[in-house]
Amino acid sequence: MQNIRNIAIIAHVDHGKTTLVDKMLFAGNLFRDNQNTGELVMDNNDLERERGITILAKNVSIDYKGHKINIIDTPGHADFGGEVERVLNMADGVLLLVDAFEGPMPQTRFVLQKALEIGLKPIVVINKVDKPNCRPDEVHEMVFDLMYNLDATEEQLDFHTLYGSAKNNWMSEDWKNQTDNIFPLLDAILEHIPAPEFIEGTPQMLITSLDYSNYVGRIAVGRLHRGILRENMDVSLVKRDGTIIKSRIKELDTFTGLGRTKTKEVKSGDICALVGIDGFEIGDSICDIQNPEPLKPIAIDEPTMSMVFTINDSPFFGKEGKFVTSRHIHERLIKELDKNLALRVEKNLNSDIWNVYGRGVLHLSVLIETMRREGYELQVGQPQVIFKEIDGVKCEPIEQLSINLPEEASGKIIEMVATRKGEMISMEIKSDRVQLEFNIPSRGIIGLRNSVLTMSAGEAIMSHRFIEYQPYKGEIEKRNNGSIIAMESGTAYAYALDKLQDRGKFFIHPQDNIYAGQVVGENSKEGDMVVNVTKSKKLTNMRASGSDDKVRLAPPIIFSLEEALEYIKEDEYVEITPSNIRLRKILLDENDRKRMAKK
Repeated sequence: MQNIRNIAIIAHVDHGKTTLVDKMLFAGNLFRDNQNTGELVMDNNDLERERGITILAKNVSIDYKGHKINIIDTPGHADFGGEVERVLNMADGVLLLVDAFEGPMPQTRFVLQKALEIGLKPIVVINKVDKPNCRPDEVHEMVFDLMYNLDATEEQLDFHTLYGSAKNNWMSEDWKNQTDNIFPLLDAILEHIPAPEFIEGTPQMLITSLDYSNYVGRIAVGRLHRGILRENMDVSLVKRDGTIIKSRIKELDTFTGLGRTKTKEVKSGDICALVGIDGFEIGDSICDIQNPEPLKPIAIDEPTMSMVFTINDSPFFGKEGKFVTSRHIHERLIKELDKNLALRVEKNLNSDIWNVYGRGVLHLSVLIETMRREGYELQVGQPQVIFKEIDGVKCEPIEQLSINLPEEASGKIIEMVATRKGEMISMEIKSDRVQLEFNIPSRGIIGLRNSVLTMSAGEAIMSHRFIEYQPYKGEIEKRNNGSIIAMESGTAYAYALDKLQDRGKFFIHPQDNIYAGQVVGENSKEGDMVVNVTKSKKLTNMRASGSDDKVRLAPPIIFSLEEALEYIKEDEYVEITPSNIRLRKILLDENDRKRMAKK
């Protein structure tokens, strides 16, 4: 047995995983506490910090009482399920973190199910017990019921529970008895999480993650299942399809603190990084050179959504971005496939169009947002659900949707989800809020978040996870209102916008540069409307009463990237550049659009 513990932290979005890991690092004396700055050390990429969500799983380790604890922080969003599944293979146990007020949520269930299937033993941490109206004892019962429903074994059901507040840096076995540190949690990990056994034999390691360095290229990360790996050792890389490539380990690293340390050898049970292995993919195995015995590769959930990516061909092409050609976009998408497991990319042979498949709108929008920040210009089409034919029946992905909202708004929301073919499974009233659960086609979720937030005055908390494919549920009503389209290119004037205000809502500011065919607003009626927003006031030397009134404009609607993707229709694109997100018609010329409509 070794003085190592491998543990993954799983929880729903925003239940405090990353905060807890930061406090554990502080307890292991890895850096001075940054409680005052409130900055999370773990979520180190800009997108993660802005959105307050974890996107990439990360490895760190701490030393405590002579033991090395490897901690893996995982994402909570079901869209990043591909990340979670592969990192659970590295752990011997999980910390299941649950909010003391909300209790287990749909995505807690999603990740926990994966962990229990692999046979990992959980320690339950009921976090945020300092919240007003929290209910730790009820939540403890709910976690037990959830595990029982997920077919946990007797041993898994006999879990150890801790209560506390990661933000205030304390944990305790009794929530009424507050301590002043999180050592009870670290002691529980040493006591309840099994140490990895040292397995004799030829080396076996499954590559479950990868790192990238500009100096040495791609680095394979995984947990050594059996045997010993040494520096400069010759090994076989066994691919998913069974082909074997001879390779040599040039450098061997283990994780210490927030970084990596070079080492001469690694024994089974530890998590390590290998430099010098070429041409590997996640799910391949590293084995003995003479007698390779690969491990079973990771099964990854299939993508459920697709989007068309294409080069930017609008009149403003190349004005704001550095990377604008099809070659740039193609190379960037292929590079993303290396580390983004749940992504698929297909190129159309004759045109500069790629079909990109992913796990959901959030999964794809994070990729688009990352590309935008790196200086790419591109256009993307409306997200489409992937249909499958199962036993001759057309099937579509169904998701479990949970909405937590104030009681007075529940009627409208239930009606709205029903029009999108959602079926209500349960409705629970918790103090002044209602928890609604639905099964709904993935198509129905596209564009739903905006409407839910509008109807609940911004108070609803909505989350969803993919369940399975079911027979097609029929047509869903689309956005009825047409678009307002710019007639000619130029500068938008307040004078022109003022005269058009009663026709609908606008998405542009006065003095914005626009082009013909750009979608500049939403029509208040059905059908598209072409307007001239570049008309300025004709100046004469005559003064007339009544024509010189002040212009009063309603503020324009500004979309975030996800909102724009969910808003557009089939014949529209979102144009994405480093400094702007614009909506446009695929065919910019009005005559072309009329011809197409006749066809």
